[in-house]
Amino acid sequence: MKLSLASAFALPLAALLLAGTAVSAAPAPEAVPATDRHDWIAPGTNTDHTPRMIPERPEPATAQVTVLRGGLVFDTKTLAAAPGSVVVRGDRIVAVLPAASTDWPADAKVIDVTGKFVMPGLIDMHVHVTYPDAATPEDVQAEDADGVLRGLRNLRWFLESGFTSVRDLNGVDNAPYRLADWSAADAIPAPRVFTAGHIITGTGGHATERPVRPSHGPAFAWERDGAEAWRAAVRQTFKNGASVIKVASHFAPDEIQAAVDEAHRLGLKVTCDCETIYTQMAVDAGIDMIEHPLPRTDATIADMARHKTAAVPTLQVYQNVIDRAGGFWGSTSRRFTMTSDANFELFRKMKKAGIVMGVGTDTIGDANKMTPNIYLAELKWFVKGGYTVPQALQAATRTNAQLLGMGDLLGGIEAGKLADLLVIDGRPDQDIDALRKVALVFKDGQLMVRDGAVVTPPHMPQPLPKRSPAEDPA
Repeated sequence: MKLSLASAFALPLAALLLAGTAVSAAPAPEAVPATDRHDWIAPGTNTDHTPRMIPERPEPATAQVTVLRGGLVFDTKTLAAAPGSVVVRGDRIVAVLPAASTDWPADAKVIDVTGKFVMPGLIDMHVHVTYPDAATPEDVQAEDADGVLRGLRNLRWFLESGFTSVRDLNGVDNAPYRLADWSAADAIPAPRVFTAGHIITGTGGHATERPVRPSHGPAFAWERDGAEAWRAAVRQTFKNGASVIKVASHFAPDEIQAAVDEAHRLGLKVTCDCETIYTQMAVDAGIDMIEHPLPRTDATIADMARHKTAAVPTLQVYQNVIDRAGGFWGSTSRRFTMTSDANFELFRKMKKAGIVMGVGTDTIGDANKMTPNIYLAELKWFVKGGYTVPQALQAATRTNAQLLGMGDLLGGIEAGKLADLLVIDGRPDQDIDALRKVALVFKDGQLMVRDGAVVTPPHMPQPLPKRSPAEDPA
């Protein structure tokens, strides 16, 4: 069945997707958790747009049509950029048209982006937007209300810089869950937030070690001992709203196995902040990805490649630590020597082994103030390590979306995907620093940033249920 664009506009979205005009709903089997919820939900069904895949009511067929006309459209699959127009209905992309075409409804809102670069929104795979920073008084550091306010500020900075999705890998109490909910509803100016909520680790593990302080307490990380306790912690974070599970060393083999098994049953991916012997244990347990450039053996790297375990190297945040302090000191979860050369050599080994790597920054505390500098530096590490500039952009968008378990909805400009789009006044496929020139940011098809500043639509007051006494005739 072949549809013209005009007839596609007459169909509800579900019918459009079933007609085959969108990309396949299911990514390659090795890219998804053990239990893929796509197998149980009909193509075209609207969900909550997270890996949790909770069905939601479809968007009305009468949604606004917006056209980004005449830009240079970047294809994150082929890495080509060609003149064209992107047609959006509601929160979805419905077509990418040749530059000469005007095949869209007469009442469409047309935005001329001639001479500009159109690409999917950036994704940061490792952030901590609610963590305290140097200005946070100690008595509110473990308070989720203060965490929400910090998160709102930090998420605004991400959005203004062209990020339409972030993966928040733990924060204070319920703050990350609530920010994720409000962002999903487009009720706040923020990227999508895919959150882990709390880190799960063994007693005294990463982010719980002494000296005890608010950010190393139970508001941020859960210390659990025993396989069943780890399984229960996964279930609790899922209940709270987690769309990814984060674990950290130290742990025993049965603990990491229980966490991965339970998360995969729920359809969620699991990532690990772990090092040395714990990385091997996590890979053996079927973990989906490993964070950071923490040391591991060549045999573990080979096993990561064989098991298709991904990596999020976060080189720049550790370079910041080395530049500021000369190394990582005083932590029982960092009992190894860290150097810039060793970190980069690990990156090169993983690339040579064919390990899929996503782009993340580990922005935490004051590092949020470095947005987007820290992310651009991370992309430059990828280029230094052998990626071309277009391949680095691909990792920042398409690859990151796949690692989130959201490759069918994010990471590309294709019919059926969510309209998370950037318009850049430059050529970031040639020069990464061009990403600083953000002209427009759309999330869910809604304009959220213009010329680097958040666009806040005016409040439209609801009518009173009855006429007020003052309006009644005398």
